[in-house]
Amino acid sequence: MLVFEKSRPGRGCPALPPCDVETVSLPAGDRRGKELHLPALSEVEISRHYTELARKTHGVNDGFYPLGSCTMKYNPRVNEAVASLPGFTEIHPLQGEDTVQGCMEVLHLAEKYLCEITGMDRMTFQPAAGAHGEFTGLLLIKAYHESRKDGKRTKILVPDSAHGTNPASAAMAGYSVVTIPSNAEGCVDIGKLREAAGDDVAGLMLTNPNTVGLFDKNILEITDIVHKCGGLCYYDGANLNAVMGTVRPGDMGFDVVHLNLHKTFSTPHGGGGPGSGPVGCRELLTDFLPSVLVTGEDCCRFERPSRSIGEMKSFYGNFLVVVRALTYILTLGREGIREASQNAVLNANYMRCALKDLYTMAYDETCMHEFVMSLADLKKGTGISAMDIAKGLLDNGIHPPTMYFPLIVEEALMVEPTETESKETLDDAIQVFRSLYELAKTDPEKLHEAPVTTPVTRLDEVEAARHPVLTYDFGAEGEA
Repeated sequence: MLVFEKSRPGRGCPALPPCDVETVSLPAGDRRGKELHLPALSEVEISRHYTELARKTHGVNDGFYPLGSCTMKYNPRVNEAVASLPGFTEIHPLQGEDTVQGCMEVLHLAEKYLCEITGMDRMTFQPAAGAHGEFTGLLLIKAYHESRKDGKRTKILVPDSAHGTNPASAAMAGYSVVTIPSNAEGCVDIGKLREAAGDDVAGLMLTNPNTVGLFDKNILEITDIVHKCGGLCYYDGANLNAVMGTVRPGDMGFDVVHLNLHKTFSTPHGGGGPGSGPVGCRELLTDFLPSVLVTGEDCCRFERPSRSIGEMKSFYGNFLVVVRALTYILTLGREGIREASQNAVLNANYMRCALKDLYTMAYDETCMHEFVMSLADLKKGTGISAMDIAKGLLDNGIHPPTMYFPLIVEEALMVEPTETESKETLDDAIQVFRSLYELAKTDPEKLHEAPVTTPVTRLDEVEAARHPVLTYDFGAEGEA
């Protein structure tokens, strides 16, 4: 029930004190035609309403959340404690540099450590999310080619297993997208890449490990092919959680990278933010970075790159997300960062091996942080789809894996358990997956009806996607 549906005329919280500012006279055309329609509830009713909504949601703190490619891991409370310190929360971005040296040092240290982890030379924290970071990285590539008067480079190469934001970001940056197919092993088809790598290619967008959870063994050859045709290599950092501390994008041959601090470096995410998609780059691109960078050791100062592409966001990005990331890095240290990735890989392979006798693995080999199952055969034999299994998981207190992605796998379920889950949690989840498989064989109709224990049961998702209702009709009482 919406808060407006609980509203009753005449109720409400204590009135605000009278405004002591003289009424501002507005032209008639700028004035509201009706009273502002707000819900009328008491404070306790409002509190109960939002507490009820919180109980109906499912997050990492509620249970297993193996959402592939999203790295929904537990976020240590110490990160929140540090990010809540008044020295970080009670500042203003227009303060003088000498009054915010501590905050500038946070940016300086975070850049230093993240550049070490990624093998980059400089990094900007302006981008507010992963896709925003992609767009920023592509603008750096574009600025580089334009600075060399190389206007013929109009294409970006993108594997067919890429995140959907990759081709979208390339198109937004003014490039045409050339799709590179995968080979039978789920990695980049080297032959097709060579065919596409001409003097009109501006760059390649790639994540490694890729979207089916495999580390491309030909990665050095891939980046070399692109470099030899004059293009640059962009690393989508969405899957960095699998390799941080073990291998660096810079050492793979990438020139620019974005990170998801709200995934790999432990900030709660979902529901629209806050996020942070910092972009790091090699020396050849540093002059084009946006906004200002922090320089100096004993005394920090801001400095604008000489050929900056300009502002990507107001001021310095989502600063408190950077504080959380730095806290996470300092807490774990060099060895802890590596161990986190190794445990993520271990957990994924543990689940994969425990399920592969029932579920068909799209690529039955050692995976990295996630693995992809294909339920195509199960659907042909029982009528049970990936969607049905996902709905059945909800009835067992487990958030579904990513469904129907990557697109190159039929009836795909992509599972990412992350490093923060215990063996006991994984064993429980494995048993649920196995029981749902048996249910598909013995009583498929029961899975067609799932979920039945959740606040909202099976929805007509096709209708919702085609005809979404995005406003609440107040009727005669107010405005929609």
